[in-house]
Amino acid sequence: MNPSSQPSSNRQGTRNMTTGNPKLQIIQFAIPICLSQIFQQLYNTADSVIVGNFLGKSALAAVSSSGTLIFLLISFFTGTAMGAGVAISRYFGAEDYEKLSEAIHTNVAFGLVAGIVVTIFGVGATPQILQWMGTDPAVLPQSIIYFRYYFLGALAIVMYNIFTSIMNAVGDSKRPLYYLILSSVLNIVLDLVFIAGFHLGVGSAAVATTISQAASVVLCLIHLTRPGTIYQIVPRKVRFHKDMMLEIIRYGLPTGVQNSVIGFANVIVQTNINSFGENAMAGYGSYAKIEGFAFLPITCFAMALSTFVSQNLGAGKHDRAKAGAKFGILTSILLAEAIGVLIFLSAPALVGMFNQDKQVVFFGTMQARTEALFFFLLAFSHCIAGICRGAGKAIVPMVIMLSVWCVFRILYISVALHISHEIFLIFWAYPITWSISSVIYFIYYKKSDWVHGFD
Repeated sequence: MNPSSQPSSNRQGTRNMTTGNPKLQIIQFAIPICLSQIFQQLYNTADSVIVGNFLGKSALAAVSSSGTLIFLLISFFTGTAMGAGVAISRYFGAEDYEKLSEAIHTNVAFGLVAGIVVTIFGVGATPQILQWMGTDPAVLPQSIIYFRYYFLGALAIVMYNIFTSIMNAVGDSKRPLYYLILSSVLNIVLDLVFIAGFHLGVGSAAVATTISQAASVVLCLIHLTRPGTIYQIVPRKVRFHKDMMLEIIRYGLPTGVQNSVIGFANVIVQTNINSFGENAMAGYGSYAKIEGFAFLPITCFAMALSTFVSQNLGAGKHDRAKAGAKFGILTSILLAEAIGVLIFLSAPALVGMFNQDKQVVFFGTMQARTEALFFFLLAFSHCIAGICRGAGKAIVPMVIMLSVWCVFRILYISVALHISHEIFLIFWAYPITWSISSVIYFIYYKKSDWVHGFD
């Protein structure tokens, strides 16, 4: 079906990336995503800054210790949704609106089931998993409280990622930005009211996050259920279409597994960090929030490249997909490294924003100055992974992440700490594994026929 035969309102808010200047299309799509990530990072950071300054380093360590576990349980489903966006982008680029609708409604059905599963498992398994991770006994009670309150809102978190993946897949990266800005402001206000105003404790930070995330979901749903758009969600059509679910599994499952693999490796890292005590936990968690800003150009260009490549390969425009990929990779690398240099130079002041304890600042600064100058490798790996997903080759980054970012990283840490129980050896695990994965991705990118992934 030709898009010109559709009413103009049917394509409102979408971006067809198969025509026009590839560089301009990628930048215009990436900028709202980057701004969204800034606000996402700001309200994630707000939890830690407010908790660390008003409730102390033990509460900060509790929030920090939960982060990797939250990512592990959420990341599989959000990763699968992100991979499923490839199918949506493909049919949007090919102008097959019937398949587009099936992909969207199947993705929503998957999100509803996934959100319920994560909620039940997350709330129920919290104490056992945190104990397995070796969480400091002084921190454990607050970690359990934070974690359980957070996962009571898991459905909202999963559905927000489902809805934004739909909008991003059809080229609409602006509305997720608007909704996230409102959510970020609401989260910060609620943090200040609950913690600074009412002194409700660490669990209220998770409640604030859940409420603000739910507000974003409502806004997304209002937009996506609006009649007259090619991406409209109709509640009675939300179900699992067998053929489409199999396609979503093909594109999305490897991405979900990839994210879970990274999450599992990070849980192992967190477990080892926990063995160095609450100062190390707080410093590690503070740096993680700072590093989130380095992910801004990485995430936005990886997502932009995935959508750009998927739409153009769906339309059969292979050379255009290649040209856009080269531009996105180079731009992401340069921006990520610039942020890395800034973090390297200003690490003590940045970590000190979360907590002024000298030992907390020491550990956070050590990690920053070990990893920050290698962000260009992280950017390269994520961009190639995004290109692979967009080309229907999601299994490639899954295998690379499983072998390098999980198996090798865990083996390295286990052996290194057995030889010498020094925390800096854990920090070096990241630049080392980023280097290895970048070499493998470079070889694959140059030697493989990735542009025919849908053929």
